[in-house]
Amino acid sequence: MKPVSATNPTSTVTPNDEATREGAREQALARLAELAAEFDAERVRDEALALAERVAEGRFYVACVGQFKRGKSTLINALVGRRLLPSAVVPLTTVPTVVRFGAEARARVRLGREGWQEISLDSLEDYVSEERNPENAKQVAGVEVFAPCALLAGGMCLVDTPGLGSVFAGNTAATQAFVPHIDAALVVVGADPPIAGEELALVEEVGRQVTELLVVLNKSDRASEEERAAARAFTQRVLEKRLGRSLGPIYEVSAAERLTGSGPERDWIRLAEALEALVAESGRGLLRAAGERGVRRLGEQMAAILGEERDALLRPVAESERRIAALRSTLGDTERSLRELGFLLTAEQHRLSDLFLGHRKEFLGRERPATEAEFAKAMESVPRGFGPRFRRAAMQQAQAVVARRVLPWLEAEQKIAEREYRDAAARFVALGNEFLTRLAASGVAELARLPNALDAESGFRVRSRFAFQELIHVARPASPVRYMADVLLGVFGGAGVIEGDARGFLLHLLETNSARVQADVLERVQESRSRLEVEIRKLLHEVVRAAEHALERARTAQAEGAPAVEGALARIRTAESELRAI
Repeated sequence: MKPVSATNPTSTVTPNDEATREGAREQALARLAELAAEFDAERVRDEALALAERVAEGRFYVACVGQFKRGKSTLINALVGRRLLPSAVVPLTTVPTVVRFGAEARARVRLGREGWQEISLDSLEDYVSEERNPENAKQVAGVEVFAPCALLAGGMCLVDTPGLGSVFAGNTAATQAFVPHIDAALVVVGADPPIAGEELALVEEVGRQVTELLVVLNKSDRASEEERAAARAFTQRVLEKRLGRSLGPIYEVSAAERLTGSGPERDWIRLAEALEALVAESGRGLLRAAGERGVRRLGEQMAAILGEERDALLRPVAESERRIAALRSTLGDTERSLRELGFLLTAEQHRLSDLFLGHRKEFLGRERPATEAEFAKAMESVPRGFGPRFRRAAMQQAQAVVARRVLPWLEAEQKIAEREYRDAAARFVALGNEFLTRLAASGVAELARLPNALDAESGFRVRSRFAFQELIHVARPASPVRYMADVLLGVFGGAGVIEGDARGFLLHLLETNSARVQADVLERVQESRSRLEVEIRKLLHEVVRAAEHALERARTAQAEGAPAVEGALARIRTAESELRAI
């Protein structure tokens, strides 16, 4: 890992200058919170206050992100040196849980818009587990766990995020909603599979806003040395390609072993040192970046709210009332339109699926006999003998043959897939924009102020997650029983049985990898649809809420007369001037 220094070593900026800038950021956030409170923008106010508080306290967030059941909670427990967060075989973390420094171990929760309330550590599972708080039915808005841990004393907070890919869509949404607050990330991956498409998309999103990414290969005790090496190489390759930059080392650990004090240390000491270096060398820089991101993001939201306030004052109350009534009426049409859009997207998915299924059938019909023949030829030069060694060699030959036969076809197929997907994504976004155009025509001109709301290039075009599936976990005996069976097969001349297994593996690889392009396109189409629907609903929610608050204040001012209206407009102009200065 290459930590980002808090200051440029060649810079003339002094510690006093930096302290002055930190104070200015805190003041900017505090003033943003005050402006938001003046105009009843509660969400902006709460976020600004929370960010100002953690900037003042020197706290920065290092989020553990990854697929469901990667062992993120166990990893955090191991890092703090005790079992604080619950872990089990069912989905647990339903909301992001912040683990921060405290003189004693304790926990607190915030429900809805209520204040913090202390809870016992034993009852933590009641709030963060899917079983006891299904899809966050208790409306938990925040969970904090305090731990007397030296690693956290420097301001680092570890954040346990809901795992991606569980059956509960709300869990994934909770993690994605927390992304803007992340200052650095622990990307927790495994060996089987090494990294999933949904994880890649999240890491890419996190990587766009933070520099510091530590990649941890957890549960290393459950994989062989060869499997770990293959998983590490695969993860490094796909992450660096996706992020467009190099990564530091991938740390192989077993958090479960660390907690019980069993097994080898693996890369645990190196991981701990990397986190300590993050605190010592990059903590201030991460905190500075968090403050700057927050000021910029919250400032943009506040500017849109002030624009709505001004417009409401300048138009007659009756007109604003008609406009909001029309907007509310449109909400029902929105759901119907989204359902209609869903039918169109499903039809497009079926069209693409049929197209690439046809391509795949044609390829398999042509290539299966040639692939089997090439494999048989390659196996002639593989020495028999010791059964387990022969199995590994046969499996490796199967992987190599399939790669040679499939990869050239996949490369050409991907070009076709990319063209088809781009066309489909453009059609989806055009449909969404048509809907928003109809909405704006009903009197909601504020939508025009939301930049690139439905821009295919910036928000709805999903990058390919295609990767050749070597199925590394199959290339080695799965158990001691299989190993002993291979030993006996080698002794008693049963190499043909092993070769038959390898031929089956060969055909499995051929079938699986020839379907990757089709699956990749359909996954991307599905994600584009989900993003489109979420963004439209989010736009409507924000516009309706801002319009209703603005109308309420405009009605009061207009009832009091022209001086009150002019006073309110002057107040907005002053707020906008302050906002520009911030």
